[in-house]
Amino acid sequence: MAIETVRPGIWGQVEHALAAQPSGTASDPIDVWSRVGAMVDPGGLRPRLSDDIEIKEFKLRWGNDYAMIANPRDLVHYQLKPWEIEIVRLMDGTRTVQEIVVERLEASGDLELSGVADLVHELHIGNFLDDRFLDVETAVDRAIKPMSRPREAASQFAKSFRIDWRGADRFVRFMHDHLLKWFMTPWAIGGFGVVSVAGLFAFISLVDSHRFTLSGKSLAVGFLILLLLNYLIIFVHEMGHASMLVHYGRRVKSAGFMLFFGSPAFFVESSDGLMLERRQRIAQAFAGAYAELIFSGTVALIAWAFPDSALAPVLYRFCVLNYLICFLNLVPLLELDGYWILSDWIQVPDLRPRSLAFVRHDLWHKLRRRQRLSRQELGLTFYGVLGILFTILAFYVATLSWRTVFGSLVRRLWDGGAVTRILLAVLALVVAGPVIRGLISLLRALAQRIRARWQAVSFRLQTKWRVEAAQLIDAMPLFDDVPEDVLSDLAGRVRMRTVARGQPVVRQGERAEAFFVVRRGTLQVVEEDPVSGNQRPLRVLGRGEGFGEVALAESSLRTATVRALEESQVFEIDKGTFDQLLRDMAHIPGFAPTLQAVAELKEMGCFAQLEPDELSELLRHGEWVTRAPGEAIITQGDVGEVFYAIRTGQVEILQDGRHIRNMGPGSYFGEVALLLDSPRTATVRALTPVRLYQLDREGFDRLIRDAFRKGTLNPAISPDRVWQH
Repeated sequence: MAIETVRPGIWGQVEHALAAQPSGTASDPIDVWSRVGAMVDPGGLRPRLSDDIEIKEFKLRWGNDYAMIANPRDLVHYQLKPWEIEIVRLMDGTRTVQEIVVERLEASGDLELSGVADLVHELHIGNFLDDRFLDVETAVDRAIKPMSRPREAASQFAKSFRIDWRGADRFVRFMHDHLLKWFMTPWAIGGFGVVSVAGLFAFISLVDSHRFTLSGKSLAVGFLILLLLNYLIIFVHEMGHASMLVHYGRRVKSAGFMLFFGSPAFFVESSDGLMLERRQRIAQAFAGAYAELIFSGTVALIAWAFPDSALAPVLYRFCVLNYLICFLNLVPLLELDGYWILSDWIQVPDLRPRSLAFVRHDLWHKLRRRQRLSRQELGLTFYGVLGILFTILAFYVATLSWRTVFGSLVRRLWDGGAVTRILLAVLALVVAGPVIRGLISLLRALAQRIRARWQAVSFRLQTKWRVEAAQLIDAMPLFDDVPEDVLSDLAGRVRMRTVARGQPVVRQGERAEAFFVVRRGTLQVVEEDPVSGNQRPLRVLGRGEGFGEVALAESSLRTATVRALEESQVFEIDKGTFDQLLRDMAHIPGFAPTLQAVAELKEMGCFAQLEPDELSELLRHGEWVTRAPGEAIITQGDVGEVFYAIRTGQVEILQDGRHIRNMGPGSYFGEVALLLDSPRTATVRALTPVRLYQLDREGFDRLIRDAFRKGTLNPAISPDRVWQH
C-alpha cells in the first residue's frame, strides 16, 4: 500500500486539494488563489504563545506602565503596553484573531483591528508563538552564499566593526559558579567595600604627597602597562555586570569586541536584565562600577604600600585615569551606568531621550503659552537642563585638564619618536573616545539640519516630489473623487517638512491648521493627560498614511498629539490650500459630506481607534438609520447580517424574553454574530427614538480582513519595542 506524502507548507496543502479534486470537474475548478488567500488570512489564525515565553509587568510611579515579554530561546525582548499584554494573554491557541478582536471589543469598547494584527505579526517574527518564523530571505541568501564561521565573523566585523561571542554565557556562568558567587556573599561585599574605601583614601594620600606625576621617564613601557591595565579594568567592569546578571538567574546574550567611533571596546549584551525587578536592575547596573572601584582601590593600596617600586608611578597614573572614568560612569547625566541607576530608581525608563525631547520641542511652547507644567514635566525640565549644562561643563573641564594635566605628557610622547607618537594616537582614541563620539554626533546633527533645509528648498524646485505627494494623497480613500487637475494644483501647494525624533507634528488641544501625509519614517499618535502628563499610545503611522484632515474639515481642536518615533518627513497641506480644495470640489456633492460623515463616525467610541481609510470603508458599506420606540432592531435566533452603533437614544437587551440591560449613545451590538458567524444571541429593542449607524456583513468583513492583512504600514518592530543594553 503506497503512503501518500504531502509537501509541507501552503503549497503542499494546495497540491493536496488539487489532487483530491475528482476528475472531470473542470467546469468547477478550484480557485487556487482564493484557497491560498484563505490559508494566509490572519483573521483565521489561532495564535498560541510558546510555553517558555516569560511575561513581566512593571507598574511605574508616574504612570506609563509597561510590560516586558521575553523569548528565552533567542533572548529577544519586546516592550509592550498594558493593553497589548491583555491581548497577548488571549493567545492560547483556542481563539482566532477575529475572536480576540471580539473579546477586546467587549472589554474595551474599541475596534482594535490593526493593533491586534500588527501585534500578532511582530510576535511571529520574534518567535514568541508556537508557529516558528522562517526568515526566507536570509535563508536563501545563506544557501546561495554559504560561509564558514570564521569567514562569517570576518564579514560581520567588516560591516559593523563588531565581533560577537555567543558562548559568553557559558564562560560567565562557569566563572560565577566556581569563583565569583563567593564574592557576592554579604561578608565578601562588606570586605570589598572596605578595600574600595581604603583604596580611595590611599589614592588621596598619594595625590597629597606630590611624589608622582602623570608623566614618566619610560614613556613606551609605562604606556603599554597602562594600556594593559586599562583593558583589564574594562574586563573587570563588564564581568561585574555579567556575573550579577547570572547571579539573578538571567542569561548573557553575547559578548565581544567592537570599534566604537574608532575606540577599541569590549561589550556585554545584557538585555535579559530587562526582565529583572527594579532593585535587581539597579544592583546589576552598579556591579560594573563597584568591581572597578574594588580593582582601583587594590591598585591604589599597592602603590601606597610600595611607593618606591618601579611600577608605582604607572599604578598612580592608572588610578588617576580610572577614578576619573569611574566618576563619569556614575554621573547620571551621561547615558552610562549612573543614568540607568537613576532612571530605575525614579521609575522613568526613557528619562534622557524624553527629557531632551521635552526641553527641545515642548518646554518653550508651554512657556510661550503660559501653560502650567505638571510635576513630571518639571522633573523632565530639571534633568534636561542639568544635562545640557553638565555637557558644557564637561567639555570645558576636559579641555582644561588636557591642557594643564596631560599637556606635558602629550608633548613628551610627541617628542619621543615614532613609537611614542603611535602610542599617543592610540591614547587619543582610547581616552578621548567620548569626546570624539560627541563631536561626530554633533556633526551628524548639523548634517541632518543642513540636509533637511536643502531638501525643503529643492522640493520647491523639483516636480518629482510633487508627483509623489499627489500619488500619496490620491491613494487616500477620502480623496478618491478628486479630479486629476485639482489634485495637481493641490500637490503644487504642498510643503515638505522634516521632523526630528521626538518632535511633535501636531499637539493635542491646538486648533487644526493643516493636515499631513507621511512621506518617510514612522510617527506615533498619543493621547495626553493634561494633569499628569502621562501619554497613551493610540496607533503608529507609516508612509502614505494621513492625519489631521478630519479636524481640519471640522475646524475643531486636535484630539491627540502626533510625534515622530524617528527622523521623518511629512507632506503638509495648510488650511488655505484645503479650503481651496473644498471650493474646487463644490461641484461634487459627496466630497464635503463625506468628510463630515467621517468626523461624525470618529466621535463614536467604538470607531475612535479606526484610521481614516477604515472609516471611509465604513461609509461605503453602511448608513444611518432611525428606529421608533418599541421597534425590534435585531431578534434573537436570526442570522446576523448587520452591526449597529448607537449615536442617540436608548435600547434594551432581551434574552429569552428576560430583560438583561439597557444601552445608550456610544454603545454597539451585533458584532458577535458577524465575527463568529453565529445566530443572534439576544433581541435588541428601541426604548426611545434611536439613531444608529448600521454596517452590513460585507463591509464589516472587509474592514476586519483588510485591517488584518495591512496591520500598520510599518510592520517592522518599532524602535522602542526592542530594548538592548
